[in-house]
Amino acid sequence: MGRMYTPGKGIASSSIPYKRTPPSWLKVTPQEVAEHIVKLARKGMYPSQIGVLLRDTAGIPQVKSVTGSKILRILKKNGIAPEIPEDLYNLIKKAVAVRKHLEKFR
Repeated sequence: MGRMYTPGKGIASSSIPYKRTPPSWLKVTPQEVAEHIVKLARKGMYPSQIGVLLRDTAGIPQVKSVTGSKILRILKKNGIAPEIPEDLYNLIKKAVAVRKHLEKFR
């Protein structure tokens, strides 16, 4: 789909590294990362929030390259995965907000 004010098509985006091994400068063990993930999930954070926090504060670029499994699978293994998927939860939350807005301003 073309863009309105520029001649380009706009398909540029970031992509994950091809190399699936953890970076050589990363000195944390997979067990430490898994414990950190479980601790953050017990505080009430969702998997996407945990990934962003690990990337920004702990310097862990990709959890899967370090631990060998994704954040949600680590949470399922420890029995603390959310009941409904995160994307479905956000859609429900948005629908409730829209319905509340319509009731207020109709």
